[in-house]
Amino acid sequence: MDTITHTMFGLTLYGSIDKKGMDKDMKRSLFITSIVGSQIPDIDVVSQLWDSEGMYQMWHRGITHSLFLVPLWALLIWGLCYLLFKVKDKRIFYTGLVAVFIHNTADLFNAWGTGYFEPISQMRITFGTIPIIDFVYWTIMIGAFIFTRYAKENKHRIFKLAWILMILHVSIQSAQGYLIYNEHEKEYDQLALSASFIPWNYSIIGKKENVVEIKDVSLFTGATHKHTLESQEDANLDQLFSERPEAKTLYQWSPFVVVVDDDERLGVYDPRFYRGGQSFLFEYIEKQ
Repeated sequence: MDTITHTMFGLTLYGSIDKKGMDKDMKRSLFITSIVGSQIPDIDVVSQLWDSEGMYQMWHRGITHSLFLVPLWALLIWGLCYLLFKVKDKRIFYTGLVAVFIHNTADLFNAWGTGYFEPISQMRITFGTIPIIDFVYWTIMIGAFIFTRYAKENKHRIFKLAWILMILHVSIQSAQGYLIYNEHEKEYDQLALSASFIPWNYSIIGKKENVVEIKDVSLFTGATHKHTLESQEDANLDQLFSERPEAKTLYQWSPFVVVVDDDERLGVYDPRFYRGGQSFLFEYIEKQ
């Protein structure tokens, strides 16, 4: 998910905690834990500063998003709160666990995926059933904040209801995506799913031999063909990988790629992000 959504997750998590009887330092600790825990897995963006081998695409959402690092992040945040406010309470650790778990798990559902089981497995897990920016999430959480302005007590219950609604939204989106994926899986050698910004609408990206098809799909309206892309599977990519190591990383990271080999360019791109005639995940070299 995007940074704004993760921040809103943190605020909603903090809002869902019953803080009755807590002192100021405890509330501050829980607030910091909710926000930092909702953001800290994305600390891997700093790896761009020393990436000289084009590995950032593999590093981002890699080990920092691992399920196995969730308790470590929670422990670090708990220690930070102790240093800042001298508060030593297990609820801070548990809140950190939940915040980081929500971040890592939410990222599974969009097309970018995460290294959820690193370092045991290098596989990037992606369901593609929620867009990278989901306005349904935003509507639910903003609605919860508005309603709490008018609630005199038990405001935390409104935020808990928001979490229930978001889980329901993910469940409905993912169930539909699962059915669509299964319906079209046999048509292709490889298939990927990408959610639209419009709820209950998806794109399927299927590859069979050297042809990639992109279709807009909904359970209620069927499939509409959008693009047919031809991949030059016989192209020699050694020079590309040598001059643009980012291309080799993209080739390994993506479920599958389209290979471009024409008079002007040699490159690879991820067809899941194909918009306006080109994918924004496109690595290539110009031919002389």
